[in-house]
Amino acid sequence: MVSARKRKKQRRRSRKLGDCVRNFLTPGVWKQVQNGMLRPWQASRWRIQPLVMVLVLMTFACGDSQEERFESARAVVVALLPKRRRPGKTVQGFEKALLRLPMWVLRRVATAVRSRLPKVLAHRWITDGFVVLGCDGSRLECPRAVALEERMGQSSKPDAAPTMWLTALVHLATGVPWSWRVGKGTASERNHLKHLLGVLPLGILVICDAGYTGYDLCAFMLQKGVDFMIRMSSTVTLYTTDMQLLTTYQEGIVYYWTDQARKAGLSPLKLRLIRREGERNGKDGKHKYDVWLLTSVLSSERLPAERAGLWYRWRWENEGFFRTYKRTLSMVKLAGRTVASIHREAEGSLLATQLLLAMTADSLPASTDAKVSPRRAVREIRREFQTLIGERRAPPLSKRLATAKRELRSRTTPKASREWPRRQPHKPPGAPKILTMENSEKEAKTAARSAA
Repeated sequence: MVSARKRKKQRRRSRKLGDCVRNFLTPGVWKQVQNGMLRPWQASRWRIQPLVMVLVLMTFACGDSQEERFESARAVVVALLPKRRRPGKTVQGFEKALLRLPMWVLRRVATAVRSRLPKVLAHRWITDGFVVLGCDGSRLECPRAVALEERMGQSSKPDAAPTMWLTALVHLATGVPWSWRVGKGTASERNHLKHLLGVLPLGILVICDAGYTGYDLCAFMLQKGVDFMIRMSSTVTLYTTDMQLLTTYQEGIVYYWTDQARKAGLSPLKLRLIRREGERNGKDGKHKYDVWLLTSVLSSERLPAERAGLWYRWRWENEGFFRTYKRTLSMVKLAGRTVASIHREAEGSLLATQLLLAMTADSLPASTDAKVSPRRAVREIRREFQTLIGERRAPPLSKRLATAKRELRSRTTPKASREWPRRQPHKPPGAPKILTMENSEKEAKTAARSAA
């Protein structure tokens, strides 16, 4: 546990963006990444640290295009690393260098940030003996590139754009993401959760909605020693040893045993079912929908029913994370045109979101239960961008405007590369009708000309 005096001293030192980032991405992290490269790094103008830093900071930068965000992020990285060799100046070179970067580098950096979270969030990391994490998923839209349509899959709508599925584990007490996994738009969020179980800390309690019901998933988490709490739906059948009325049921031991598990010779899962009645509506006096929660914590003293209902309401932090990522940081649609580029873009932007929320949560006073405001945090980050970029000298405006010239080249390809799905095909205007004047029309035309 970090003392309050030491935490206050650490916050006093973290006055600039570089200091806040170095609290999570220490020089030792970059050294480990560099030593882990099996082959020499080939991008001469781009070292690994500035490359990853530009990728992360592009998520915070303002701009309507990748070029504008790249210019801002690169200028900030140059100001943060003044003694390093300056990286390339073009976004095309940055994208080529990024494609050479192995994916394990970004995952190694994310692991380094994840390992710092229990220390940074020590005062709010454990809640009543549990590390409460929420799991949920969401889709990210991708460009309509041929490679992405062939590899990434689509949503349920016909002729929809290719999508990427994102599953994230979020620390519900602070709203900071713990880990995530991305895949095709048709990926299974249950399988994603199974993969994420390997990076969970000790004393975990995973809270999920009704989309994560299933005997296989519950059995897998019990085998891994992970406690969970999942909302039940009418599609799930549970068994009790004695007769129970749903109208008066509150909580008790149940057995989860599907027909497939019984035929396969698998044993039933002994779990605990909790019913939380919906709050009474003041207008008509009716109750809202009841919430049925299935948990692996069998002791009511370790997990009281009232606390279980409160923690399930905390699961809204998952939705808040997706709103922050997709709306506040404008990542509702990715910009990459290939499978490799969108995976690196997604990993870099998710790492940026984790750093943003973790740095803000670390700066909050330990004595309060205040929540992070992502919109205000992004605003302060962008103000820091202006401060760092303003310290650098820039060429005169007239000289910079002189470079704003159109490309003089002849077009060799059509403007539209292919027909747009779910859109009516364009029908160009036809030729006008041409008729021959009759004698009466000619006489009327001559009379009008003479009168004029």
